[in-house]
Amino acid sequence: MENNEEVKVTAEQPEVVENAVETPKGDNKDRRGGKFDRNKKFGKRDDKRRRDDRKPRDEMESRVVSRRRVSKSVKGGDIPTFSVLVVVGDRKGKVGVGRGKSREQSEAVEKAIKNAKKNMVTIAMEGTTIPHATKGRFGTSQIILLPAKDGNGIIAGGAARAVVELAGIRDITTKLHGSSNKENCVKATLEALMSLKTLDEVNKLRGKNSNKVEEN
Repeated sequence: MENNEEVKVTAEQPEVVENAVETPKGDNKDRRGGKFDRNKKFGKRDDKRRRDDRKPRDEMESRVVSRRRVSKSVKGGDIPTFSVLVVVGDRKGKVGVGRGKSREQSEAVEKAIKNAKKNMVTIAMEGTTIPHATKGRFGTSQIILLPAKDGNGIIAGGAARAVVELAGIRDITTKLHGSSNKENCVKATLEALMSLKTLDEVNKLRGKNSNKVEEN
């Protein structure tokens, strides 16, 4: 019994360490006396830089123009799928249109973006507008594109606006005739933009010098 009591007493007494210094709460210094830097210790900044170096930034912007849910009737029932139309551009004269289909909406958008990037075209521009008036037609949709002065802005509908904005045009006036189907409108706008030509391109086709044309 005496031994048990002695053990209890010694267990309840706290150990005393000589030359012990208590560190106040909230102190940012480690036990060695140096300043504790969490980012430096765990390497978060270095990892972030590595991630930025591995994945180059994509300058292309994408916009979903139309999103439809389609169902296919089979013997076992209906199979729902999504059909997505996407416009992709870099706002510097390059634009493309693509369509993707899949049972999941996210996969359909990814397929449409890949298809649009494969079908990129370069558009002739003159400053912030187009060099001349032009027309485009697809199906029963017909669109007219007119150049505008600086500061006029984009006067266009939703489907045509997506193509014009992502192409980099900031001043333009458009007028749509016929069907307002989004897919037809987008393709008609793209056809009209592809028919644009600068003055130098026209002179090369005619075999004339641009300097002589300006003098006349």
